[in-house]
Amino acid sequence: MWRTRHTGRMSSGLIDLKPSADRVAALLPNVEDSLLDGPTPCTDYRVRELLGHLDGLTAAFRAAADKELGPLTDTDPGDSTPILEPGWRERVPDLLDALVVAWRKADAWTGMTRAGNFDLPGEVAGIVALNEITLHGWDLATATGQDYRCDDETAEILLGFVTQFTDESRGAAWGPPVAVPDDAPVFDRVLAISGRDPAWSRPGT
Repeated sequence: MWRTRHTGRMSSGLIDLKPSADRVAALLPNVEDSLLDGPTPCTDYRVRELLGHLDGLTAAFRAAADKELGPLTDTDPGDSTPILEPGWRERVPDLLDALVVAWRKADAWTGMTRAGNFDLPGEVAGIVALNEITLHGWDLATATGQDYRCDDETAEILLGFVTQFTDESRGAAWGPPVAVPDDAPVFDRVLAISGRDPAWSRPGT
C-alpha cells in the first residue's frame, strides 16, 4: 500500500501543488516550436508528447481531486502515445491553475478517487499528482534547456513517496534507478530513484 510522508504543508495542513505548477507554467512560453521534436529524459517521449502528457494528466488529476470520475480519470496514459493538441500554450496554464485550486480543497484528500484507470485514496492521488507535475516539469525544463529548481519542501515530500517503491512495485512508468552519491541533493535522489539521470542534457549541449 502507498503511504504518504507529509512534511511540507500549507497553513490548512494540506500539501500545496502551486510551487510545482507555477514552475511548469513558467517553462511553457520558452518552448519554441523548433524544440517540439527534440528528445526528453522520458525516452518514449519527444517534447511534444511530454507536453501532451502534461496536458492530459493535469486535467485528469483535477478531475480526481473533484471526484469527477469518468473518461478523464478512467484513461490509462500508457494505452497510447499522447497527442499535443493545438492551443496548448493557453490551455495548460489554465489546467495547472485548476489543478492547484482543486487540491487545495480538504475533500480532495479524503475518501477514494480514481486516476489513470486506477482506484486509489485521495491522499495518495494528491501526492501522485504532485510527483507527476514536478518530475515532468524537470523533464520539460531539461529537454528545452531551461533552469529548474525544485523547492526543498516538495523534494522532501517526493523523496518520501518514491522511496516506498521496490523493483517489483515501480511498474513500467519508471526506468531502473540511477546511481547517485549518497550525499546528492534531495531532488537529485528523487530523480534517480524514478529512473532519471540528474545529469541528463540535450544532445549537443
